[in-house]
Amino acid sequence: MADPASQRVLLTGGSSGVGFEAAKVLSVQGHELTILCRNQATADQTLSQLTGSSRALICDLADLDAVDAVCAQLLGSGTALDALVLNAGLQYAGASEAQFSAQGIELTFAVNQLAHQLMAMRLLPLLRKAARPRVVITASEVHNPSSGAGKVGKSADLGELEGLRAGAGFAMLNGSPGFDGNKAYKDSKLCNVLMARELVRQLDGVMPVIAWSPGLVITRNSGGFFRYNKRGNPLGMGVFAFVARDLLRITESPENAGRLLAQLVNDPEITPGFSYFTNKVVSFGGHRLEPTDTSVEGADLRKAEELWQLSEQLIGHSLSR
Repeated sequence: MADPASQRVLLTGGSSGVGFEAAKVLSVQGHELTILCRNQATADQTLSQLTGSSRALICDLADLDAVDAVCAQLLGSGTALDALVLNAGLQYAGASEAQFSAQGIELTFAVNQLAHQLMAMRLLPLLRKAARPRVVITASEVHNPSSGAGKVGKSADLGELEGLRAGAGFAMLNGSPGFDGNKAYKDSKLCNVLMARELVRQLDGVMPVIAWSPGLVITRNSGGFFRYNKRGNPLGMGVFAFVARDLLRITESPENAGRLLAQLVNDPEITPGFSYFTNKVVSFGGHRLEPTDTSVEGADLRKAEELWQLSEQLIGHSLSR
């Protein structure tokens, strides 16, 4: 499925997990990678394991000022961008107390959604310069309350975005009291799907915008994904990982998921417009990537537009402080 032509790819979350495995595949294929890393040590370690034309830029996605600065750097170069891969994600599972970004925004939403929307907003001119540009967004089936994982605990539900409407400082997007780290992650993945929908509308369908679910990916060391999980239940998470990965075999390996992400970056047969793919379990330990319907809320174009507009306002207010 790979397009042999070298592409210029910007990848978030490329220093660990699925993103790192995708970066390895893409670099071997000869694509020019730009990977955003939180610090120089992470950048050096990542680049040492890649081949070809790869570079790293330092950017903490939990800081909108840092994201804005790296976008300005990229725009200043004027180099066309063939693929924008918005893959980074964090979850502080089991947390009952919200944590906040440099701009005072709940951390899950700040990293998983706001930072990526800011990048999409700012870097569209570079995508428009490319002959066959695309955007790939790593979402998750947990966005869908009818999916297996989506049914565990509280379901994704943005309500009328009451929390976001209140501005920075909200804990939950729907304005519900208290904080639930697992629901916040599900909500952020629903936001990713809606962001993809709204991008297609704004672009009049001129390029593929692909949202996808890699399946349940659990590594032996999930330090990157759970790096903010200070108050979770390590023993419970370990037991869950053992049962899901080693007994039920419903999980996907980071290596296979990374190959699928690279495939979505390369595949010339994906047509312009919105696409959603799920890496589904089809047999004991087997998976297949296939087009899938999103949740009902994930197909709400009115909510997608409202989410984008409210997020854009929050970004603008945060950067102007």
